[in-house]
Amino acid sequence: MSDDSQGMTRREALGLIATATAFGATAALAPAERAFAATEKAAHGRLKQSLSRWTSNAPLPELCKRLKAIGFVAVDLLYADEWAVVNDSGLKVSMGYPARRDDFITMGFNDPANHATLLKELETTIPLAKQAGVTNVITMFGNRKPGIDDNQAIDNCVAGLSKIAPLAAENGITLCVELLNSKVDHHGYQGDHTAFGVAVMKGINSPNVKLLYDIYHMQIMEGDVIRTIRDNMQWIGHFHTGGVPGRHEINGTQELNYHAIAKAIADLNFQGYIAHEFMPTRPDPFASFAEAFKICTV
Repeated sequence: MSDDSQGMTRREALGLIATATAFGATAALAPAERAFAATEKAAHGRLKQSLSRWTSNAPLPELCKRLKAIGFVAVDLLYADEWAVVNDSGLKVSMGYPARRDDFITMGFNDPANHATLLKELETTIPLAKQAGVTNVITMFGNRKPGIDDNQAIDNCVAGLSKIAPLAAENGITLCVELLNSKVDHHGYQGDHTAFGVAVMKGINSPNVKLLYDIYHMQIMEGDVIRTIRDNMQWIGHFHTGGVPGRHEINGTQELNYHAIAKAIADLNFQGYIAHEFMPTRPDPFASFAEAFKICTV
């Protein structure tokens, strides 16, 4: 994650999101949310939109209530003990974590030494996800290790993920391996270009192992976002958004045209989720979430 181009993790960002008000379980919807819900209630568009949990410090039940009023259909990046709360709210869990680890991003399938731990976590989580109706589970390529170049890392990822792909298919789960930037936020991350991720996906060749294409990260690393998505959609299972630079709102304050990107994704008949993953700068973060929803309603 980044704040004004200074790197930080998702965990660190949680402590830095400024909110002017506390959101109790009985709080009324803010005026911006009420107005948006009234005018956009029947116009949710062709994309299923979600919000990453870490972007808000509102209690999870209240977050779900307010997101549902805006038009969101899911919450992203949740641990197994949070899934029931979201399901009970009438929303979906668009992406689940298989484990709580401080090294979740850096420990990936690029290193065979990690495979036993990662496979055990996924073997445990996949049946739980099926039971909870969670269809996507995240995993990582991992940070570079001495002696493992990109070609070897691709082979290692193919070998490890191929072992778990059949269980994912048996349970109707898609494992989503995230592409991240190594320039600003995640120095040393090996899966930092679309070509790397696509090479892994082609090697596995399973509909149950896909890329998590983070638009923010890939804009930083390579740009040419719409063309890249069009050329590689068959390998992509999930999207994340965020404004470049700074990972804030996806409006006119940053360099990407997210409405055009969303339209391009929808025109490809994408059936997965596009999850917003940015740090709001407004005093009322839900105004930013509602704005992002509207921008990507196509």
